[in-house]
Amino acid sequence: MGTARTFYDKWHQIPDLAFRQTITAGSDIQNWILRRNGWDTPEGLREYLSPMGRVLDAGCGNGRVTALLAEHLPPESEIVGIDLTAADVAAENLSGWPRATFAEGDLLGDLSGLGRFDFVYCQEVLHHTGDPAGAFANVATLLEPGGEIAIYVYRVKAPVREFTDDLVRDAMAEMPYDEAMSVSARIAEIGRQLAALDATITVPDVPELEIRAGEYDVQRFVYHHFFKCFWSDDFDPEGNASLNYDWYHPQDCTRHTLTEVCGWFADSELAVVHKFEDEYGITVRGRRKP
Repeated sequence: MGTARTFYDKWHQIPDLAFRQTITAGSDIQNWILRRNGWDTPEGLREYLSPMGRVLDAGCGNGRVTALLAEHLPPESEIVGIDLTAADVAAENLSGWPRATFAEGDLLGDLSGLGRFDFVYCQEVLHHTGDPAGAFANVATLLEPGGEIAIYVYRVKAPVREFTDDLVRDAMAEMPYDEAMSVSARIAEIGRQLAALDATITVPDVPELEIRAGEYDVQRFVYHHFFKCFWSDDFDPEGNASLNYDWYHPQDCTRHTLTEVCGWFADSELAVVHKFEDEYGITVRGRRKP
């Protein structure tokens, strides 16, 4: 199964996945998006977007973050979403938003017809392109002088987690959607049961496994160091399964380091103005010279 097919199936089977959670103020997902990008609050995002005339959501999926950005843009601003497999889903989800338009687009293809943008949001997608550095460089050419691009990519995980992730991904490689979702649902159930323990453990420093000493929630400890078993009470069982499917089924799924990602910005002559790294990924925002 190709990566494009993975995401076509995902977005067309569950077109509203994480949409409500993304646009709901105070939700875990919205807070995570805001925090990692340095906006912290919805008001911070609104202030950041206030001078932006044209915004691009590059790899918009079902349009959930497009909607979040559109909500906080000035009334006269334009937002464009492009996606290789789900532009039609995003267009349907935002059919009542006159300021938002959508088109099919490959981040490694010719994007010149889109014009220039004051801000490009390109998160949770570059690591699925097969050539993240090339896709980044291509999208960065769309920036206006003084414009900014904000990206998020997966970071390299702890060694056992990396091993397990690749093992499961290889096993899922040829599975059709329904079969892969069945596996993903069973993985989500493990996450649910671990989360239901509502327990913490205190562990010593084990640098060989990249485990830092400290107190951990049991589910998060397994999730961070051994294998992804996503579960959140904010989603129904199908949604939780889909978020595990999103990780394990795509065959193009690269992981990166902060140094590597900052190198992409330097290569495109962009000044890094914000960077954030957590257990899950790397967020960097950079600016083109005025």
